[in-house]
Amino acid sequence: MEDLKLTVARTIKWNVIDRVASQLLYAVTGIVLANKLTEEDFGLVGVILIFQAFASLFVDSGFSSALIQRKSPTRLDYSTVLWFNLGVATVIYVVLFLCAPLIADIFQGDERLVPLSRVMFLSFIINASAIVQTNRLMKKMNVKMLAVSNSAGLIVSAVVGIYLAVAGWGPWAIVWQTITLASVKSLILWFTSGWTPLWQFSWGVLGGFFKVGSGLMFSSFLNTVFQNIYSFFIGYKVGYAPLGYYTQADKWSKMGIMSLTQAFTASFLPLLSEVQDEPERYARICGKTHRFTSYLLFPAMGLLIVMATPIFHTLFGQKWDPSIILFQILLFRGIFMVLSLQYNNYIISLGKSKLLVVTEVIRDGVAALAIILTLPYIGLSTPDNIVKGVEILLFGQLAAAIVTWVVSLWFVIRLTHRSLFAYLADIAPYAAQTAVFALPCIMISRLDMAPLAICILQALTFAVLYLGINYLMKSRIQQDVMDYFTKKSR
Repeated sequence: MEDLKLTVARTIKWNVIDRVASQLLYAVTGIVLANKLTEEDFGLVGVILIFQAFASLFVDSGFSSALIQRKSPTRLDYSTVLWFNLGVATVIYVVLFLCAPLIADIFQGDERLVPLSRVMFLSFIINASAIVQTNRLMKKMNVKMLAVSNSAGLIVSAVVGIYLAVAGWGPWAIVWQTITLASVKSLILWFTSGWTPLWQFSWGVLGGFFKVGSGLMFSSFLNTVFQNIYSFFIGYKVGYAPLGYYTQADKWSKMGIMSLTQAFTASFLPLLSEVQDEPERYARICGKTHRFTSYLLFPAMGLLIVMATPIFHTLFGQKWDPSIILFQILLFRGIFMVLSLQYNNYIISLGKSKLLVVTEVIRDGVAALAIILTLPYIGLSTPDNIVKGVEILLFGQLAAAIVTWVVSLWFVIRLTHRSLFAYLADIAPYAAQTAVFALPCIMISRLDMAPLAICILQALTFAVLYLGINYLMKSRIQQDVMDYFTKKSR
């Protein structure tokens, strides 16, 4: 038990190092690009990312998560999934390459989209070559090299992206940054993993993954539809500039602690899979991981929502002010998305992936209804808010995320043998503390100070209050967090 605990601790530690380093590097690049490129440049790339999201989804097909869920995958298992991923990636790239002019026709016949998309789509082939390498390391809870490859890729791609942005390459700076990042990460993983595939492919092996993989695939497909349909409608009905504002809000809302929390949930999935046949132990671990995530999630999201305006003004001046309200709505939605992701890992670890389809169908049904109700207002704007209609549209995402959380929670209560009270008790202390400690931070935001000074003062005030009260309450989770990153996780 102790060896497993130390292994998980090391995994979490390297996942945190990976996410923190990655997001810092990504943030530096993003700040430079946001200041050098126009709203239209980001809108053009945002259009391409809609189609890339679907292509990447079909390449993976849910089989990678199925590999992690399987207790002892063989070399043939890994090899089969690798060749499948690469084969599908190649076919889809050819189709999208030929369809690039049609993509341009959809968006006002903008011919700039043709060469941009044809180059950008190469990234999902490159990424497909490293999916299995990544999952092998995650399965073994040996993620140190993942952190190294991500950081190296981000450093090299940052240099490329910033240089091209300064040199006036416009949206091409983002495209070549993406290609460089995928290439460097994949090369490092292939040269350092010590694993090579068999020159074999087994339809029988692939079929064995279908039970878990197909459910994940369909669930991910529905999720991808409703994650990207908003970008599609904004770009198609409103224009590139509002899409650029949305793209910035969406990108920055996914950074920081949200990615950090996802690193924890990724660390927990292999552990949960290992104890899937031990109900009592499984329930204890579910409770521990749920409290762990809540301890980090609520203060991070709450603080970022309060600090949104001074953060944007510090990084970009007033250039991206229309993105601020969108950023705040997406952060609020992120609370429920991350909790749902945590519950999805409970479901996946037990091999019940079909339940993910049910939750996703319910979520998307609510999202579809919200789109129908809000789409007539998507172009709405006021003198003070150019993205008023987009703001209304995003509240549909928020409603759908809340419904998904409720449904997912209901399923995991039945699967994990923990009560509703237990799950809510995990969340309540950290949600309540966040709400209370946000109040002095809101008051600080009204002071006549430089945006950077407000950010620092808000962060310090919240940190002292949050850490201090949990210390006085002798929070076991806070002590565990400290242990994970100090002597006990070495």
